[in-house]
Amino acid sequence: QVQLVESGGGLVQAGGSLRLSCAASGSIVSLNAMGWYRQAPGKQRELVARISSGGRTNYADSVKGRFTISRDNAKNTVYLQMNSLKPEDTAVYYCNAYLMEATRAGPLGYWGQGTQVTVSS
Repeated sequence: QVQLVESGGGLVQAGGSLRLSCAASGSIVSLNAMGWYRQAPGKQRELVARISSGGRTNYADSVKGRFTISRDNAKNTVYLQMNSLKPEDTAVYYCNAYLMEATRAGPLGYWGQGTQVTVSS
């Protein structure tokens, strides 16, 4: 069974930084794209950043220049470095991975449990 375990959320003042981590474990045959999404209260879940297996990245316009996504393929881990945080970045951040599990016929998307990021003004 595949698990995505996130860490690194918390409370920070505006202008501060946080680094989120998400480690995938289980019977993983191949790990394709990984990404971070967020959901603020009363809003839909939105893409924050995404990184392909080859390292190509894309970002939401609202975080470009402030957030950096990276991955360590040897550790099946994706990171999100968040700098210059703003109160509007407050949300639950979810890790997502598109991967092939050993017991499945094709790749599927998996979600982490979410980690709260709160930015105070």
